[in-house]
Amino acid sequence: MKAMNKLAILNFIAVLLLTLSMPTKAVAFSVGSSGAVLMEQKTGRVLYEQNPHEIRRIASITKIMTAIIAIESGKMNEKVKVSKNAVYTEGSSVYLTPGESIKLEDLVYGLMLRSGNDAASAIAEHVGGSLEGFVFLMNQKAEELGMKNTVFANPHGLDDHEKHYSTPYDMAILTRYAMENEIYQTISGTKVYKFTRESGPQQWKNKNRLLTEKYSYCTGGKTGFTKRAGRTLVTTAAKDGIDLIAVTLDGPDDWDDHISMYEYGFRNFELKEVLEEGPLTIKVKEMKNKELFLKDSVYFPLAEKEELEVKIEYKLLHHKDLKKKTSGDVGIAIIYFKNDVVRKIPIYVKQTEIQEKSWWEKMKSVFTQRSLMPDD
Repeated sequence: MKAMNKLAILNFIAVLLLTLSMPTKAVAFSVGSSGAVLMEQKTGRVLYEQNPHEIRRIASITKIMTAIIAIESGKMNEKVKVSKNAVYTEGSSVYLTPGESIKLEDLVYGLMLRSGNDAASAIAEHVGGSLEGFVFLMNQKAEELGMKNTVFANPHGLDDHEKHYSTPYDMAILTRYAMENEIYQTISGTKVYKFTRESGPQQWKNKNRLLTEKYSYCTGGKTGFTKRAGRTLVTTAAKDGIDLIAVTLDGPDDWDDHISMYEYGFRNFELKEVLEEGPLTIKVKEMKNKELFLKDSVYFPLAEKEELEVKIEYKLLHHKDLKKKTSGDVGIAIIYFKNDVVRKIPIYVKQTEIQEKSWWEKMKSVFTQRSLMPDD
């Protein structure tokens, strides 16, 4: 009996040692922030989320919206005369002076790099005509972008209104849109900005430490903090052809949270071609001497083995309409991932060249037809 117990113990130890020596499967991580989203920029696919639609105060990441509206106003080269009201905006400042004349572009750099609340107010007054007018533009843009759980009440993010809030997902949508603008990309990703203002040469260093020192793949972003909102952070990063957006709200360890999310995204996902540009191998009888094709390839971020969950559906015009078309779009290719529609792209048609028969082929055809004719 003792020998059997000893044997059982030895077997248990052997199994335990074997189990410990085997490679373990990657464990899903979590972040310390109350809300978080990691989004792939090109497609908008969310790769990681934690309370993505929970409404919270957002502090100075509000200024992403302020910046993109200023950039799109077409007034970046205009001079802004700074009002006393703007100068005395509380909180972080780029130390504007009443009556100072400064280019709108410089103010946007001060807004994004130094988080100047005085810059935010001066921008709003110049672009929107008033703070209220600018806030109207902010909420209008939020609605256009589908930011369903967002309300703006000021251009800077201070806690001076109760109805000023957003969610991690909505802020990722906003950042994805902003990053399509090359001017915004440049400003957001600038580490040090040098220029000359009325008081003399000026230099502003970006407060985004993820960009300036902590993470080499970071390409930009915006920091934020108020006592009621806590730490808020939006950043962007790029590696091996993948562009990611990270958002955290109320995150005491937001730098580390963003790095963890990025490392998870870059390690586990790859942009893979799900549709190739060029001719489609769809056989349609109405397509005689015509070719169906896609103008661009389509890529989607996928983890290992997720290709099996991608499905493609082709929808073409009614055959009568299809027969008449020799150019332009004739339908759509619908891309599904896990049964959800993630992309729709147009299918085009073009007339193919009809091969002209050679002299010998024409003569051969004539003789063949004559031989098939009945005798007189």
